[in-house]
Amino acid sequence: MSDETAVQEAATEQGAWRAEQVEALFALPFNDLLYRAQTVHRAHFDPNAMQLSTLLSIKTGGCSEDCKYCSQSAHHDTALEAEPLLDVARVVEAAQAAKASGATRFCMGAAWRGPKARDLQPVLDMVRAVRALGLETCVTLGLLQDGQAEALAQAGLDYYNHNLDTSPEFYGEVVSTRSFDDRLDTLAKVRAAGIRVCSGGIVGMGEARADRASLLAVLANLAPPPESVPINMLVQVEGTPLSGSEPLDPLEFIRTIAVARIVMPESYVRLSAGRAALPEAAQALCFFAGANSIFYGERLLTTDNQEAERDRMLLEKLGMHVLAVHQEAPAAREGAGCGCGTRLESA
Repeated sequence: MSDETAVQEAATEQGAWRAEQVEALFALPFNDLLYRAQTVHRAHFDPNAMQLSTLLSIKTGGCSEDCKYCSQSAHHDTALEAEPLLDVARVVEAAQAAKASGATRFCMGAAWRGPKARDLQPVLDMVRAVRALGLETCVTLGLLQDGQAEALAQAGLDYYNHNLDTSPEFYGEVVSTRSFDDRLDTLAKVRAAGIRVCSGGIVGMGEARADRASLLAVLANLAPPPESVPINMLVQVEGTPLSGSEPLDPLEFIRTIAVARIVMPESYVRLSAGRAALPEAAQALCFFAGANSIFYGERLLTTDNQEAERDRMLLEKLGMHVLAVHQEAPAAREGAGCGCGTRLESA
């Protein structure tokens, strides 16, 4: 019996994924894994469409959290200068430029443990102003207090980004100033307020494959899974504790994208930080594996991203087109045959 058959025969209608079952997907032969991922992708999305998001740091540096990967942590000496919250006019100017370049979603990130009451009001103004431009809005502000998600929803926020970063088992090796459950609590607040969830993680931080599988299992088992799942490859920043880590093999990164697509078939899977370090062929394989969203523009929060012109040329070479507006994942087409069976047996 092949590994793929064994995984498929373990499928049940329990509706949940166990981490070891997700790890079994990682262990499939590379061609088999990509075939399954592409088949799932085609059952739910246009395989030649790409969603573009642009990310802007609206408040940079000085964060009290100690995330070992982050250049913005006040615990690390990265030579990054802290900057105050941008004014609304500056954010609108950046959003207009993003829209003119083809982005459909504008993401705003602030380096806070979480927003204080006085911080939230200008962010609400930013959300309203960006949404008035016809762009989807997304913010990442850290941990939310009671009532803050509802205020963001009333302002018209479309997405809240709050990554889980890594598996529950490895989490303590990366962050000590907030717990894994803290992150889940914020996601629950976001979901209860009716805001779409954007949540993924970072790979290449020294975690094992089992941790990558566990992270994806947790995300897939959220009810419902995140509508948007950013998969980041560690960008090593000098001065952070993870600088000098052993780089992740690009093929393992592509496997991670493929498994994310299989276990979260209706989510947008975003190829996020670290993409600029991948050659075009590896990026194309990520798209084949099911990544259908990218950050677009030369800058992320504090790190470089691939040049917009390079992205335009790459998508053109691959015969891919940009989504003019966001599209929800359609239900699997009748007779499409996703090739993944049902989800695997629950614990």
